[in-house]
Amino acid sequence: MKNTVIRKDKRDHLSMRPLSFEMDPSEYAEGSCIVSYGKTRVLCTVSVEERVPKWLQGEDKGWVTAEYSMLPRATHTRIRRDKAFSGGRSQEISRLIGRSLRACVDMTAIPEKSIIVDCDVLQADGGTRTASITGGYVALSRAFEFLKNQGAIKRDPMLFQVAGLSSGYVNGELLVDLDYEEDSNCDSDVNFVMTNKMELIEVQGTAEGAPFSPKHFAELIEKTQFATEVIFQKQREALGLEQTLA
Repeated sequence: MKNTVIRKDKRDHLSMRPLSFEMDPSEYAEGSCIVSYGKTRVLCTVSVEERVPKWLQGEDKGWVTAEYSMLPRATHTRIRRDKAFSGGRSQEISRLIGRSLRACVDMTAIPEKSIIVDCDVLQADGGTRTASITGGYVALSRAFEFLKNQGAIKRDPMLFQVAGLSSGYVNGELLVDLDYEEDSNCDSDVNFVMTNKMELIEVQGTAEGAPFSPKHFAELIEKTQFATEVIFQKQREALGLEQTLA
């Protein structure tokens, strides 16, 4: 069947927006990058603290957490600074990013260290949470490389790659990597967090209009998995990795 939905950037239904990483924009962070999914741009910075939460003290393990926020004019209208940093949406997305990044880290390789990944949205055009996860992985990898070179850790804690991508149905047609306009008018959309082994870490899906079937959900997974291969390759290129993690 011929596609009737014409995407404003003329890209294919199953193609991502242009994806890029600007490496090391922060001089002081242990690891940093600006990730761009089209017009969506997120600054991801990593800070290292020589302490862990009380409940982890003495366990010889580390901890990874994340904080997400939008700058006041990241969107079409200004968001109050207090709302942008402390709203329920920001807290929910912060927890999602933290869970996603903890899944790919061997905590025994960073004993007695807390790693904080800050994801600040510079410009939002849909997919800010998925972009934050993808960029957060790159910034975190950079920080671990720095710590290893400094002798602060003995081995690379990364177990595998992690990326986020959203897909959904608009007017009954499957689209990968929804921008703001598409997300606002979709029948359903799902945020996927995946590993480079094509395993799922987290799935967040909503029927904005009509409910979607298990068949449609399976199709979303399949097409999104295919598209994430582009992300994993771009991550490796940004980090100078010649091959995928095991």
